[in-house]
Amino acid sequence: MIYVGMAIAICFIIVVAYALTHKYNPQAVLLIAGILMVCISLIIGTYSLNVETDLGGTSTGWIGFDVFSLVKQTMKMNALRVGLMIMTIGGYVAYMKQIHASDALVFVSMRPLMLFRRFPDIAAILVLPIGQMLFVCTPSAAGLGLLLVASIFPILVNLGVSKLTAVSIISACTIFDMGPGSANTARASELAGMTNMEYFVEHQLPLAIPITILLMVLYYFTNRYFDRQDRLKGKVENSTMDAKDMKVDAPLIYAILPALPLILLIVFSSYFQLFGRPIVLDTTTAMIISLFVAILFEVIRWRSVSKTFANIKTFWQGMGNVFANIVTLIICAEIFSKGLISLGFIDALVEGCTSLGFTGVLISVVIIAIIFLAAILMGSGNASFFSFGPLVPDIASKVGMNPVDMILPMQLSSSMGRAISPIAGVIVAIAGVAGVSTNELVKRNVIPLTVGLIAMILVHYI
Repeated sequence: MIYVGMAIAICFIIVVAYALTHKYNPQAVLLIAGILMVCISLIIGTYSLNVETDLGGTSTGWIGFDVFSLVKQTMKMNALRVGLMIMTIGGYVAYMKQIHASDALVFVSMRPLMLFRRFPDIAAILVLPIGQMLFVCTPSAAGLGLLLVASIFPILVNLGVSKLTAVSIISACTIFDMGPGSANTARASELAGMTNMEYFVEHQLPLAIPITILLMVLYYFTNRYFDRQDRLKGKVENSTMDAKDMKVDAPLIYAILPALPLILLIVFSSYFQLFGRPIVLDTTTAMIISLFVAILFEVIRWRSVSKTFANIKTFWQGMGNVFANIVTLIICAEIFSKGLISLGFIDALVEGCTSLGFTGVLISVVIIAIIFLAAILMGSGNASFFSFGPLVPDIASKVGMNPVDMILPMQLSSSMGRAISPIAGVIVAIAGVAGVSTNELVKRNVIPLTVGLIAMILVHYI
């Protein structure tokens, strides 16, 4: 019966992938698919729903209503746990954009590139590590991508970099969803049973740094090859863009504000002691402290309390947008994953791989490939990881692996897959603004990111 359940689960995965690639609402697709799978599992006997023991809730007294009580308890658990943190992050990011602090950070970070006027290809790849650091502080792929297109893209093009090369590097700045402010990091660290900062410093950075260096080399040679081919075909056009300096509508001291939560989390980590007592900040608290510092900056800048307070509504609107777009996606994706578990997808996957002689590492590689391809199909790193990430703790326990060893490459592969998706929001947005073909941009990303994914797996496991 377990393999019957797995066959049904695979059918649901195919249908969900089809619906998501045809731009059906992802929350609705994942929620309905998850509920249907739970219902089918109850009918065929692969799952026994107990709201009290499974989720700590209270049974309604009838199994039909308990299915929807499962949804309520999942919403409750996620809203109180990772949901509040992600909403606070989203609000702070929106406020940083409102007061132009993000522009100031990009301005300060990108000015050193002007030293490489005579080496445009070198200047282009240097954007990658700088942009990745900016992404840690501004964890919005589409937001950072558009910001870089508006600011650094004209500079690179004027230095002699082709438009497609410049845009491919900008898209590559968002391939690692890492740092305490990332929604994927928040979910992954929770599944791994550790704090955001511990997961970021001890696991994400040691893996991301060597892969970023490799990607710089890969993008350098890949883009040079494609540029040479385009020149032979006469596709490269002379740029007519004006060489304008980047301008920022905010004091440069504001550049510290987007990075302030990260600075606070690093300083006040588990290693910090004050008068013999440890002081440890969580991500949500660090965001709130940084918000009040930013408000103080605004009061000093404008000398107007009313104007400062009027801008604060952006923070609450940002929280609301994140709840509508990301927190609801987390909730619906978890219902979807519960549906897969209820049909015995995990047990069948592990048993099937084990019977083929697969070790825990090989099983991890299979799931990494699934998440990577799902991100390409869905156009969302969050959707793919949130859908399959919750399955990891159960799989890890069955194969005797540490959950973080499985979760880390899976989480990073989801954001790498997003940069190869022609329907991903960040890819569509930056290609449209820069005036290049989405398919051509994706083609430039395929080779570096596929090789980078393989290298990441080898570095992590070998």
